[in-house]
Amino acid sequence: MSGQKPSLRSGDSAQSRFQVDVVTEGSPAAPAPVPAPTQAPAPASTDGSKPPEDSKGRFRVVGFMDPGALGSAMDIGLPPDVSHEPDTARSDSVSLHSTGTGHTHISDSHSNTYYMRTFGHNTIDAVPNIDFYRQTAAPFGEKLSRPSLSELHDELDKEPFEDGLANGDEPSAAEEAAALAAKEGKGGTVKFGWVKGVLVRCMLNIWGVMLFIRMSWIVGQAGIGLTIAIILMASVVTTITGLSTSAIATNGFVRGGGAYYLISRSLGPEFGGSIGLIFAFANAVAVAMYVVGFAETVVEMLNDVDALMTDELNDIRIVGTLTIILLLGISVAGMEWEAKAQIVLLVILLAAIVNYFIGSFMSTESKEPKGFFGYNTAIFIENLGPDFRDDETFFSVFAIFFPAATGILAGANISGDLTDPQSAIPKGTLLAILITGITYVFVAISAGSCVVRDATGDHNDTVSDTVNCTDAACTLGYDFSICKEGGCQFGLMNDFQVMSLVSGFGPLISAGIFSATLSSALASLVSAPKVFQALCKDNIYPGLGVFAKGYGKNNEPLRGYVLTFCIGLAFILIAELNIIAPIISNFFLASYALINFSVFHASLANSPGWRPSFKYYNMWVSLAGAILCCVVMFVINWWAALVTLLIVLALYIYVSYKKPDVNWGSSTQALIYNQALTHCLNLTGVEDHVKNFRPQCLVLTGYPSSRPALLQLVHSFTKNVGLMVCGHIRTVTRRPNFKELSQDHARCQRWLNKKRIKAFYTTVFSDNLRHGTQFLLQAVGLGRLKPNTLVMGFKNNWSDGDMRDVEIYINTIHDAFDLQFGVVILRLQDALDVSHIQGQDELLSSHEKPPIGSKEVVVSVILPKDSDFDSCPSKTTGNQSSPLIMRDLDFDLFLLTDQRLLETSQQFKKKQGKGTIDVWWLFDDGGLTLLIPFLLTNRSKWGDCRIRVFIGGKINRIDHDRRAMAMLLSRFRIDFSDIHVLGDINTKPKKHNKLTFKELIEPYRLKEDDMEQEAAERLKAQEPWRITDNELELYKAKTNRQIRLNELLKEHSNAAKLIVMSMPLARKGTVSSALYMCWLETLTKDVPPLLLVRGNHQSVLTFYS
Repeated sequence: MSGQKPSLRSGDSAQSRFQVDVVTEGSPAAPAPVPAPTQAPAPASTDGSKPPEDSKGRFRVVGFMDPGALGSAMDIGLPPDVSHEPDTARSDSVSLHSTGTGHTHISDSHSNTYYMRTFGHNTIDAVPNIDFYRQTAAPFGEKLSRPSLSELHDELDKEPFEDGLANGDEPSAAEEAAALAAKEGKGGTVKFGWVKGVLVRCMLNIWGVMLFIRMSWIVGQAGIGLTIAIILMASVVTTITGLSTSAIATNGFVRGGGAYYLISRSLGPEFGGSIGLIFAFANAVAVAMYVVGFAETVVEMLNDVDALMTDELNDIRIVGTLTIILLLGISVAGMEWEAKAQIVLLVILLAAIVNYFIGSFMSTESKEPKGFFGYNTAIFIENLGPDFRDDETFFSVFAIFFPAATGILAGANISGDLTDPQSAIPKGTLLAILITGITYVFVAISAGSCVVRDATGDHNDTVSDTVNCTDAACTLGYDFSICKEGGCQFGLMNDFQVMSLVSGFGPLISAGIFSATLSSALASLVSAPKVFQALCKDNIYPGLGVFAKGYGKNNEPLRGYVLTFCIGLAFILIAELNIIAPIISNFFLASYALINFSVFHASLANSPGWRPSFKYYNMWVSLAGAILCCVVMFVINWWAALVTLLIVLALYIYVSYKKPDVNWGSSTQALIYNQALTHCLNLTGVEDHVKNFRPQCLVLTGYPSSRPALLQLVHSFTKNVGLMVCGHIRTVTRRPNFKELSQDHARCQRWLNKKRIKAFYTTVFSDNLRHGTQFLLQAVGLGRLKPNTLVMGFKNNWSDGDMRDVEIYINTIHDAFDLQFGVVILRLQDALDVSHIQGQDELLSSHEKPPIGSKEVVVSVILPKDSDFDSCPSKTTGNQSSPLIMRDLDFDLFLLTDQRLLETSQQFKKKQGKGTIDVWWLFDDGGLTLLIPFLLTNRSKWGDCRIRVFIGGKINRIDHDRRAMAMLLSRFRIDFSDIHVLGDINTKPKKHNKLTFKELIEPYRLKEDDMEQEAAERLKAQEPWRITDNELELYKAKTNRQIRLNELLKEHSNAAKLIVMSMPLARKGTVSSALYMCWLETLTKDVPPLLLVRGNHQSVLTFYS
């Protein structure tokens, strides 16, 4: 009993919950307090009787978020006589139990659970709590469940829980405490704040090698003015992307995966999966780029002191390999070590930058021949404008600089390791963009104000009186005019080591270069596995799940580190990254473009779930940012941009085709809903036109898997053409179970989607088929997306059952016509319903391999309540099944019968091959009888079938009628292979067939001549389906026509793949249900699959354009 097993959570837990077991709603007598032992005993009743058994229901309710903030017992609504000590380290738990006397007793214990009466009322309703809104795998707290609607609403004598633990199976106090202790025993995970986690990483990634060895060259080429413009352009792109990243990151909890997580959760798995893969790969190759940059600098220094190990290329490979091994060791050691290494590298980098600015104020004569004169207005003015050389242009220089501005996602890429990603990502990213952007601008202005574009490095190149010199160097006493002829090695245009020249201590700049390359390499080495791990966890690409496994308290992706190491090492060994580098920049830009587009898309979709707490964004600015990113991609390298787009497109198509089973509430879904709603509303303002008529079918399938033949045939002519709704009428005699109804709806819709059947499923409870169909005919649909044709199966077993069911069946057809629906009825000789066969798919294989040596076989047969309309799929319902003991012979007969039924039910699923679809267009119903076979022949399954048309006519006008029909069909643009005019349609049927019909109707005749008139009228009123003699005589000709048509069907269409025939109509209130059913039985008996069709006599075909 739950009173003996109180729920427990550790006193250290920040959350609390409580459990209430309700048995009866007794009078609210004031309960007596019970002492609080260590293990609370079961409460005894006041009269000494045994405590009752536990309630079947279990209510688990969660209290307020912080037990420490609960206050006194009276504040939270505890009973006034229950003691509560706020100073006690462990909070009180109170369990509510009912006794047989109707009184309610409360027992409390020293466990950390609460029972509280919400707002002073004795209720299990729960107050708002953050733990209710967590996802199942929430890292910062346990996912808890609020009481369901059923638990609060259902009657107490019912069992409200079908899921979860039964009462008494709740984890005990000891079990919960042990589980919590085991979780805490693993140690806390290392989490970073916005400075160490985002700001530092972004600054280190943005401040790359470009700052030290390319910035001065860019100033020389573009001039100070255009260099600032280049920096600002790059900063605009990154700032807009930073704003978009902030918006997405603050629209809900962000987990690990960085750019992949942000894009996939916003735009869906198609975009996220494609970008995630190339983004992870780009980061892996970027490791090699940065390491090679570091190795080249080291090898240059070795070369200067003549200390090369082999040759330059192999030395780069050796140094690069050793470096990446060292970086891998730091990464594998854990995020904490990696963060410490980043801090050290940042200090070195900042020291190098400060060293440069200090040096810019310390000009010396020894540096003047190399072009450094200190801050000078003449130099500033001369370097203000551009001086492009060597075929460089503004955009080519911009392309070289832009990679220096990337790296803004370095913090977002480790979003899973941040304490508060929603706060850290916006603050850290935007501040990093601001600081680095200002740094780049100041370095550009400083370099352009201190150093001339060209210098010889020769102390003897001073100004002489004979030389006419006007540039800035001349005003400072040097003549570098010889550099115009080329060959100079110093100045902004020629020397990549200008920052070392200007700095106060040159080696510190080299240390800065090392720091910039190594920090960027380290950031990429950490980012790639994290993004890849998140991608693999989502199982977007089958086969990559092996890399999803994490190790240690921080769930480190060690396998991803090894993979990144291998990719990086491969590119390091190539040592030629000039081709792959622009592709990497384009990969990053593609990510930025999609992040910006995500914000625009989410805003455009206007989903209520899109409400980021970061408000400083605009959907149109984000769209402009996405376009800018695409433009920059082509500016940097047009062919690399094309390659990137092709790769993204290929991955997008692959993921779209595979359709991963994920649902992240993406903005794509929201936009599709918006568009669908808008189009539905727009359609309501347009009247239907015959040219746009589509058969929109309400198909009475029951469960979709119950009647495969009916489902497949209708799907063949509605797929991508019209609406198809699988209607299921569940007849109930007792109170309906609406919870089961909703569960079945979700399950059946999933089944349809899995089978790729483009249809909807809907179900209703009703007392019979007719009323249920009326509900569906009136209510199903949305605006113009509303069924116009009722499709149902023929009631094969009508003569064996209650004739009241036949009355209901026929009246259902009448109701459809009354509501201006077309009606289609499918008859197969072996029936349609296969739901009574358990294990439908396995039956064939089990028949092929019967049990060896078995004498008796136990077969489970589901006994359906109604063989035509209320069947249940054997795999998805819990119908009672009866084990039947069968001998081998009986079992073989049973298997053969059901095997034939199963094979028949699947006949429309396979390709039909060459044959004919015979259309017996006897009556003009608007053209539906002709339209359905035409739509069928447009399908690949029916593509080899040809349409043959049969019409009624007179013997003396056969040729005329054939020509008239051929002209009509040609105007309708419907291909046909032959037209048959039935001149003998009015010939009397064969005598033995008339006798067969007479025997068929005999049990259903009223025979009023054999009884008194009053008795006959009374019987007719009680059994309206009975056939009167007057009715038989009145419709004798029509009866003979049905018998004759059956003879003609057997004569002309016995080999047809499908017969589509005009359905005979029966006047409502005149023709009895039994006679109409006998007509349909006689007409369709012993022929190939037959489709009876009757439109609503509105034209569905036209020959006008």
